[in-house]
Amino acid sequence: MSFNAPGSPPAGPPAPAAEPVAGPLAGSVAAPVLPGPQPLPGFAPQPQAFLRSPRGVATATTVLLALCAVAALSLAGTGLYAGAVLRDGSYPDAGSEESFTLPDMLMALAAILPVPLLIATAALFIIWFHRVHRNAAIFNPGAITESGGWAVGSWFIPLGNLVLPYRTAKEIWAASLQLGPDGAYRPVSTAPVTSWWLLWVSSLIAERVFSIVYERADSPAELSSAADAASVQGLLSLAAAVLAIRFVRKLTALQTVKAAQGPYAAV
Repeated sequence: MSFNAPGSPPAGPPAPAAEPVAGPLAGSVAAPVLPGPQPLPGFAPQPQAFLRSPRGVATATTVLLALCAVAALSLAGTGLYAGAVLRDGSYPDAGSEESFTLPDMLMALAAILPVPLLIATAALFIIWFHRVHRNAAIFNPGAITESGGWAVGSWFIPLGNLVLPYRTAKEIWAASLQLGPDGAYRPVSTAPVTSWWLLWVSSLIAERVFSIVYERADSPAELSSAADAASVQGLLSLAAAVLAIRFVRKLTALQTVKAAQGPYAAV
């Protein structure tokens, strides 16, 4: 089994040549009988599922995640700076509807600029997630309980997307592990899955808090609170992006090894 071929068994011996039929149909040729089981009449054979390498899309995903980490670090720095200048009273009109001071501008940019990057990263991550889910269903069909469509759709269910994709990720992780040379289960830590998920959910909560505080800010003190919330969100998003890169790289490596070596580890 590999990423370059369906992993089907080698072809059997060629079918024997048909012999002429004696009798009234002399001169005609009987249909050859192929070895192996034949599909029932009226039921066409189903196409064979095959593995697809996740390495290319994984590389692109990690690049975007790295850019998200840089953007998160910038957000944290922006929040720290804006909060500091607001607390020292340099901009007494900041936060009001009529003013557009430096802290106002910084906080507005912090809220808007990362959005296109986050959308692109989320789209590519879900493409990678669907591919590794599909491979996992081939590696170990019994370990996967959800369809490929559900693996994608669960990300868009309100509140459910805080739990359901994590469950699917753990199933993919388990199905991508090799067994020992003797067929025994080889425990591999799920820390890359769990730590990434906890930080990602925490960053979502922090982002929501920042949005609420920022929208309600109409004074320097309230805008300073929004800046503090932005700093917290930036730090959590930075950690989540780093752990997401670790998760993508580790799971991609697990599937690459299993596709190359088969279900049993060499050592």
